[in-house]
Amino acid sequence: MDFGLADKTALVTGGAGRIGSEDCRVLAAEGADVVVLDVKEDAAQSLADDLNDAEGGEAHAVACDLTDREDVADTVAAVEAETGGIDVLVNNAGMVDARSLMRDYDDELWDRDVAINLTGTYNITREVFPGMLDREWGRVINMSSMAGWQGGFGQASYAATKAALIGFGKTLALEGAQKGVTANIIAPNIVMKQLAEMDIEELEQFDEHFARIAKATPMRKLGKEEDVANLVAYLASEQASYITGQVVGVTGGIDLFSF
Repeated sequence: MDFGLADKTALVTGGAGRIGSEDCRVLAAEGADVVVLDVKEDAAQSLADDLNDAEGGEAHAVACDLTDREDVADTVAAVEAETGGIDVLVNNAGMVDARSLMRDYDDELWDRDVAINLTGTYNITREVFPGMLDREWGRVINMSSMAGWQGGFGQASYAATKAALIGFGKTLALEGAQKGVTANIIAPNIVMKQLAEMDIEELEQFDEHFARIAKATPMRKLGKEEDVANLVAYLASEQASYITGQVVGVTGGIDLFSF
């Protein structure tokens, strides 16, 4: 199926990371010109080089600190001047490593996660969204999480910021609805190809925590990064023009009631 992305520019934040890089690969394979935006310049450039060696759209590496509003504004202005405008924004960047019970929570980790996961997403969306409205075409895709949907034990800052991205995305959907701009939210389960290719017994030997999650998933396995990336490409497509304000789980059914 042709997703109609051959003349579109897609910017992926955290684009050099594990999920972000797969988003970039799938979007580029669909013909989009991809902007790999990451605070890690070398990693972004390496991915962009790989994408440019493959068949598909062009790729550009951009270094940017999403917590620095001046840097974000300058970066978006430069990208739009070069490309003519950002058509697809994938808000993928985020931190997930803070784990602690509330009584012991580290204030600095809370502040860091709010600054990157939530305010960083606001900063870049604030710069990109008006251009989409002016051109009357755009796609915003926020990467939330099952933790944002249902909470996460010992993950107060991660769960709170990922939940906030749901409300933020729905608000964007309302504001863009009459201007051809959609906004949707993806909420994945654990997605990691290395783990997804293990059966339960292997996973138990590797990591008991991930094995418990796989056992609680009706499909009895974890997901892969490409499971998320394929949905990103669809939500960015022409075919998804009537889908907006939705939280779409990539979960293997873990959010279902089962017994």
